[in-house]
Amino acid sequence: MRLLIIEDDPHIAELLSDGLTEEGYECDRAGSAAEGGELARLFPYGLILLDVMLPEGIDAGYQLGRSLRAGGLTTPILYLTARGTVEDRVEGLEAGGDDYLLKPFAFKELRARVRALLRRASGNAQNTVSLPGGWVMDLGGRELYGSGVRAELTRREFALLELLALHSGRAFSRDHIIERLWGGEGGSVEPKVIDVYVSTIRRKTADALIDTIRGTGYRLGRGEAG
Repeated sequence: MRLLIIEDDPHIAELLSDGLTEEGYECDRAGSAAEGGELARLFPYGLILLDVMLPEGIDAGYQLGRSLRAGGLTTPILYLTARGTVEDRVEGLEAGGDDYLLKPFAFKELRARVRALLRRASGNAQNTVSLPGGWVMDLGGRELYGSGVRAELTRREFALLELLALHSGRAFSRDHIIERLWGGEGGSVEPKVIDVYVSTIRRKTADALIDTIRGTGYRLGRGEAG
């Protein structure tokens, strides 16, 4: 799952990105409302963490939230701010926010709110996805189970399978997978790396969870030999 962090304080942005990456999420960062708005409209993020005070103004985060909602974006927005009055919280929710977290905050609370918002957005209280062969992905816990067995996937392997699982039936090229999993850091990643990940996932699950689409790339398996 890819998240967007819009925060102009480099130190806070780095802490958020590092912590959420450790939790298994892929994170993109923007330091302004303009940059964040462009990314939010270009890519299908699972969640946007949006600081209220940005270089464009003290309410730039709220203004961006309203703009994104007016444009039809339904991605959950979690506002991050040091302004904690009732009026501020109400304004955040009315500006398209789904939740509101007051700075400074404990990372474990942020993590819990992120997971709750992602569960709510998925429309699945358990936040699970059923896969061919009886496998089940626990998106919140970042785990894959099948017939009572847990497959030990790395963070990248899980992210790749999650991408295919959430877009069942759609085939992704190797370059597109690299873009979704590595973002702006994908320029140095060789396409053959994706083949290695797919091969490893197949070996760990002993099942046809991923199909190869000749001349295109990969898609979620249909329970048949890939």
